[in-house]
Amino acid sequence: MLNKLPEHYFEVLKAPIISGRQSPNSFGGNLIASILLQWLIYYITYSIASSYTKYPGTETIKEIHFAATICTSILCLLFGIPAIYKRFEKLQYLVSILVSHMLFTVPGLLWALFTIGQGELATAESLVTFTVIIIVTAVLLLGVTIFRFLRLLKKGEYQEGSTRGQIRERFEAKSYLPIAVVGGLGCVFVIQYFIRNFQMESLESVTLIVLPILIFYGMIFVLPEQLVILYCKFRFDDFNIYQRRVKPPKKVGLERKG
Repeated sequence: MLNKLPEHYFEVLKAPIISGRQSPNSFGGNLIASILLQWLIYYITYSIASSYTKYPGTETIKEIHFAATICTSILCLLFGIPAIYKRFEKLQYLVSILVSHMLFTVPGLLWALFTIGQGELATAESLVTFTVIIIVTAVLLLGVTIFRFLRLLKKGEYQEGSTRGQIRERFEAKSYLPIAVVGGLGCVFVIQYFIRNFQMESLESVTLIVLPILIFYGMIFVLPEQLVILYCKFRFDDFNIYQRRVKPPKKVGLERKG
C-alpha cells in the first residue's frame, strides 16, 4: 500500500528530521547517553522491582534482558560515532527505535509485572493471565493505530503544506475515537482484573504499576509512526541528511544548425 504513495504524502513526517530533533547528529549523542541509562534501568528493575516477586521465569527474563542490553549498548556506541552514522544513517534510525523500546517499552512492562508479583495474593497463574491480557490489549491497540495511520496517509492528510498541529486538529480528532475506545476498554479490563486478583498495600505500589503500564501502551502507540519514518528513509532520499544517492547530471544536447 505505501509503495503506491508519492513522497509528498509523507511530507509532515519529515518535520522532525528537518528541525534537527531527529537528525543523525542528535541521535548520535542520544544513543551514547542512553548506554548508561539502559544499564541504570536494568539495575533498578532487577534490584528493586524483581525483589521478592512471584513472577515465573524471572531469572530467565533477567538473562535475556542482560544479553539484549549488551547488544543495544554496542549498537549505541557504534552508531554514536559520526564516521559510522554518516555512512549508515538509515540503520542508525532503526537502532534508535530499538533503543527507545529498550528504555521504555520493555522496562515499563517488566516493572509493572514484577511489582504486581510482590503482592500477597499474587500467584504464578494469575500473573501469567495478567501478562496475556496486557499483551493482547497492546496488540489490539497496535492494530488499530496502524490501521488509522495508514488510512490518514492514504487520504493524503500528511501531505506538504500542512503542519503536524493542523493535521491533528483538522483530521485526526475523530480518528482517535477507535483508539480511545480500544485503549479505554483495555485499561478498564486490565484494572478490573488487577483489582479483583491482586492486593496492593499502598497507593505508591499502585502508582508503580499503573504508570509503567501507561508508558508501555504509549510506546506501542508511537511505534507505527516510527516504522513509517524508517520506511521513508529507505525509500526517499530527502528523509536522510547524509546517506543520499547522488543523482547523475542531466545531459543537455546541443542543437546543430545545418
